[in-house]
Amino acid sequence: MWQKIKNVYHLGNAILANVWFGFPSKHLTVIGVTGTDGKTTTTSLIYHILHTGDYSASMISSVGAVIGGKEYDVGFHVTTPSPWALQRFIKKAVDVDSKYLVLEITSHALDQYRVWGIKFDVGVLTNVTHEHLDYHKTYENYVRTKAKLLKMARVAVVNREDESYSMISKIKNQKSNIHIKNKKWITYGLRESADVNPKVFPFKTNLIGEFNRYNVLAAVAACRSLVIEDETIRKSILTFKPPIGREEIVYKNPFTVMVDFAHTPNAFEEILNSIKPSIKGRLIHVFGSAGERDSSKRPLMGKASAKYSDIIILTAEDPRSEPVEKIMEEIELGIMNYELRIKKKTLLKIPNRQEAISAAVKMARRGDFVLITGKSHEKSMNYGKGEEPWDEFGAVSQALSVRKDDK
Repeated sequence: MWQKIKNVYHLGNAILANVWFGFPSKHLTVIGVTGTDGKTTTTSLIYHILHTGDYSASMISSVGAVIGGKEYDVGFHVTTPSPWALQRFIKKAVDVDSKYLVLEITSHALDQYRVWGIKFDVGVLTNVTHEHLDYHKTYENYVRTKAKLLKMARVAVVNREDESYSMISKIKNQKSNIHIKNKKWITYGLRESADVNPKVFPFKTNLIGEFNRYNVLAAVAACRSLVIEDETIRKSILTFKPPIGREEIVYKNPFTVMVDFAHTPNAFEEILNSIKPSIKGRLIHVFGSAGERDSSKRPLMGKASAKYSDIIILTAEDPRSEPVEKIMEEIELGIMNYELRIKKKTLLKIPNRQEAISAAVKMARRGDFVLITGKSHEKSMNYGKGEEPWDEFGAVSQALSVRKDDK
């Protein structure tokens, strides 16, 4: 009941904001990108393709907004801004003569009508995996919420090989309030059954992992639907660099330190599986899980990490009002033989995130790979008393500095 009231509040604000700014999206070609994982990379890649091809474009994503080439902060823990902030950004894009706007959209924003009134030309769905079930309650509800973007867009771009596809296909033909009938429907994937696949559109990329090949294909499908030249798309893919905090190597030699935003079981599986084969030494994984959010994913995160990691260090990641120790224990439940790991010191629990990162860096030997996930670009940490300053990259620098001083 309370959530419905809150959604009505957001809808009211969205209506007022659209009216106040004159429904600015009608002057733009808007590409919306949603999904559990890969939203930011796909959003950034579509923007990069447009920008590289000299198409006047702007972007709003979780790492910030780029309007007419100028960067703006979207706030703490924000992917899709509030209706007023969002419409203000869209109006800025119109004022600087942008023709295209690429917008990253969360399921919360869709459910809460924060993107009401936006004229979407293309809607992209990357995937729907285990996340936000504290809010949506069931996976089916989560998929249906994501599908709302496809309903609003002129062109629907979907991952044919994702678990959600069978349900999306049914929704496509259902007579319901979120049916997607009579849309231009484009599928993408690695297999030939998809409309856009590596055989239909060969490409080269510097991005690691199979999951990023899906992100690339999603961007390709979206840009081809906008009639962007294939050669422009291929050249742009090759020059694209991941957004800040996505597979970002922050230190290399004699060991490697990477910072990544992965914070779901699927994201763990994808990135760990991608980097593990190239590691000569040990894989040391530092992570936690957000408090007051989907707790059912915690043991699954532990299970995914344990499958690949030689050493796991559990720590804080926005615990909010939940005790960090409780969150770590719930992650621990998914780690096979966790008691043996604790005994062998291959599973450590260090609540203080700075201390956890410092411990990982200190124990790293030549050839080891330290992966730190969950916070990435975010500039704050929440311990239940509001947002406190946090800098993941600064924490790594401090850890490296201490290690250097100890020698």
